Formats: sequence, structure tokens, C-alpha cells
Amino acid sequence: MSEQLVAVLDWIAILCLLFGAALCLLAGIGLIRFPDLLARMHTAAKPQVLGLLLVLVGIGIRMIPVETSVFNIGTLFLVGLFQVVTIPVAGHIAARVAYRTGRIRSDLLVKDELAERLRASGRNPSQENPQR
Repeated sequence: MSEQLVAVLDWIAILCLLFGAALCLLAGIGLIRFPDLLARMHTAAKPQVLGLLLVLVGIGIRMIPVETSVFNIGTLFLVGLFQVVTIPVAGHIAARVAYRTGRIRSDLLVKDELAERLRASGRNPSQENPQR
């Protein structure tokens, strides 16, 4: 591999690593600064996964000139795949539990679609969320 291509790949890897680390840092700050549970869960799921994926891509690009084995790239791919699959599901389930136990601030909700669905199914949203 030519030295120019290696230099370009290094710069791309550095940018991916920096942007990924910045997203993870911003997600951590958002966990502290946001006012309610749902906003905090958003910062724990969405930017965190994208930041990790960018870091994994940066590591993968950096490993290309080293002529590493397929096993290492495959491991990075599996780590990213598991994060993409599990984090949104866990965030969704945690949000449902928080809603049903009354741990969210309803004054910050723009539209409560779950309450509309509960009413349409014949259940009372106030029974699901005692603080309403």
C-alpha cells in the first residue's frame, strides 16, 4: 500500500475517532443536563450508539494498512451490530416502564401518543400512570 493512501486512511480514521468520541462526550453531558428521564434516555441511546459506531469504523480503517485478520474486523462488526440491535430496544422498554410507573414529567411531553393508544384500546392512561 502506498504511503499516501496510508496517510489518507489515517486522517479518515482520526476524524472518525474524534467525531465518535465527541458524540460520546456530548451524550454524557446530555445525561447530566437534560431535565427528565425520556430526554436522558434519548441521549443514552441515539448519540451513544452513533459515537460508538464511528469509533469502531475509525478503528477498522486504522487496521486496514496493518493487514490484520478478518477476525478482528469481524469482531468490530459484531460489536457494532449488537449495539445497534440492543440499545434501542432497551431504551424503548425502559421508557415504557418509566411511563407506566409514573417516572416521567408529563408537562414536558408535546404529544402523549401512548395515552391515546391506551384510550383506544379501552384502558385508562391514568391507571397506567398514577401521577397524571
